[in-house]
Amino acid sequence: MKTAVMKELYGFLHHQNRYSSEQEFVNDLKNMWFGLYSRGNEEGDSSGFEHVFSGEVKKGKVTGFHNWIRFYMQEKEGLVDYYSHNYDGPWESYPDVLAMQFNWDGYYKEVGSAFIGSSPEFEFALYSLCFIARPGKTCQLSLGGHTLAIQTYAWNKSTYGNGKKYIATAYVVSSTR
Repeated sequence: MKTAVMKELYGFLHHQNRYSSEQEFVNDLKNMWFGLYSRGNEEGDSSGFEHVFSGEVKKGKVTGFHNWIRFYMQEKEGLVDYYSHNYDGPWESYPDVLAMQFNWDGYYKEVGSAFIGSSPEFEFALYSLCFIARPGKTCQLSLGGHTLAIQTYAWNKSTYGNGKKYIATAYVVSSTR
């Protein structure tokens, strides 16, 4: 919340009467992103943040893993081998949108997308905005005069608070997806 982009997001959502206080907003972010739920057989083995920003393996395939910094760090350690990629965003410099196929520590990601060159708080803010405003739908945005779409999905098998849903996934939509 100490970054300019998160302050801007809170100000916008507060102005839209989505949150009455910053503390309410922070608590909701913590729950929607970091609240644990089960994607498999173990209780509380996943969260939206883990899925989106770190990646998971489910049924022998990579799921999530939509963060370029994590991708870079894992590649640097020799754990990621990308097979193909396509710069697919509307910008001629960074940030851009990267569509990709890769192998992560022996597990295959058939198709994925991520911003490249953006800050984690920028991605976190955009994904949060779209999940809050349009959960489970494509969220159309305009950034720097260019259109962009973010897809979010809610986790529907459990809730927190007063029936609120956890983030299952969020990612930038590539035209190759």
